[in-house]
Amino acid sequence: MSKNYNDLILQNTKIITEAFSPQDFVDRFTMLFKDFFGIAGMDFYTLDYNTGMFRDFVRDWIYIEDPQAQEYIFKIFKMFQQDSEKFIFNGKDISYSSTKEEIEEIKNNTADINLLYFPLFSPERTFGFVEVRYQKLNDDIEIDENLFKVLQIADLQISTAIYNQIVKEHMATGLNFYDAMKNIAKIIESQYELDYIIPQIGEMIDRFISSHLIYIFLKDGNKKYKLLWPSNCNNEEIMQMLENQEKEGAIKISPDCRIGLFPIKGETETLGVLVAYSTIGKLSANEIEYLVELTKQSGITIQRANVYSDVLKHATMDALTGLNNRRQFEIRLKQETSVSHRKKTELCGIMLDIDYFKKVNDTYGHAAGDCVLKGIAEIITKTVREYDIPCRYGGEEFFILLPMTNIDDAYMVAQRLRQNIQNSKIDIRDAKVKGVPFLQITASIGVNKFNHDETPQEFYQGADKALYESKVNGRNRVTVYNSNANAGKEG
Repeated sequence: MSKNYNDLILQNTKIITEAFSPQDFVDRFTMLFKDFFGIAGMDFYTLDYNTGMFRDFVRDWIYIEDPQAQEYIFKIFKMFQQDSEKFIFNGKDISYSSTKEEIEEIKNNTADINLLYFPLFSPERTFGFVEVRYQKLNDDIEIDENLFKVLQIADLQISTAIYNQIVKEHMATGLNFYDAMKNIAKIIESQYELDYIIPQIGEMIDRFISSHLIYIFLKDGNKKYKLLWPSNCNNEEIMQMLENQEKEGAIKISPDCRIGLFPIKGETETLGVLVAYSTIGKLSANEIEYLVELTKQSGITIQRANVYSDVLKHATMDALTGLNNRRQFEIRLKQETSVSHRKKTELCGIMLDIDYFKKVNDTYGHAAGDCVLKGIAEIITKTVREYDIPCRYGGEEFFILLPMTNIDDAYMVAQRLRQNIQNSKIDIRDAKVKGVPFLQITASIGVNKFNHDETPQEFYQGADKALYESKVNGRNRVTVYNSNANAGKEG
């Protein structure tokens, strides 16, 4: 065996041990074969036995969708299924034991563009092949029986490396699946509102099956499917399948196997549907199995959230922040305005909204958003007095009732609160955002004084209007409501 052949095997081994990604893997093999044989390029095709379609190894396992390309690839693949101990050169078979005369005949019949195929195989079966394209053979390499023996060794090395990559991918998918199942089950430890739960479930499943589009529909009061996540669905085929779903509770797959409807079931009824739309080809049998289980877990989580939500309607505390919840705020608002009116005491209110909170959720995820909400609640609790009444009004909005407080003092409290938020680093480590342990957040604030001739709702709305002025005028500021001018002083 010549020195050049030894170099080929050594460099082949080095690539397998050092390549960090499929793209790097193929790029380096292409350069190696270009040096030895003057090739123009290489493609690696692997068969997905779940879908019966071929994928391009280097381009992130994207399916080969062109029917003619699939037909041609299958033709080559079937040749290797019949006999994996051969190469195919310009449509002709080359066995590892070809004679020198046979090889010389093939060498003399090269075309302007030559194609060499060799199989990818595991101990169990052939799972793909490599296509090598070149215009000429490198004159420094002698085409003889030793060359094909070397290629046989290289083929075994490459097949083993790619097979290990496929196994590794399957193992990672399994681990990610169990993580997704666990995380969906844990959502209700901190949230009971569907407006928060559904986006988290959608994002978890979307991250797990990143090559597909995920939609979550829940039934409304009229038993019609309403899209809850993401914000819109423009796929007419999906909407048509939802309208024509004859049997509730049954999984439905489109004829081309690209769309799957998976019912979200409660204890006694179907709560909604999770829709998966494959952007790269058919939904595989494994993906369908994973989606069935993820949808089951989602149904359990949503059912429990509905039960807990009914219980919490009569509770007073917001589950996430530990502050008074919306219902308790409405009760205390009526109580405090009634006391202020009856005893002629002063009462003020602070309305606070976190700036760019949607961007936090979109950039870092809802888990990070939850950390921010809890962090802001802690700052509010530490800033206000013991007898003040901080509430989570809803979403990223908070309202603080300040009994026996004049408007100047309320303005000072609001400014101190705004500064404390601006100067704090909100801990989001529980969200496990890589490289981002803390966030700096600002808040816009509106302040209003209760007038004894107005209703509780008008008192609240005044603070809300002042908050709106703070946002319009640049955020991270405090505005005092003035009924005559719609807004008072700012800072």
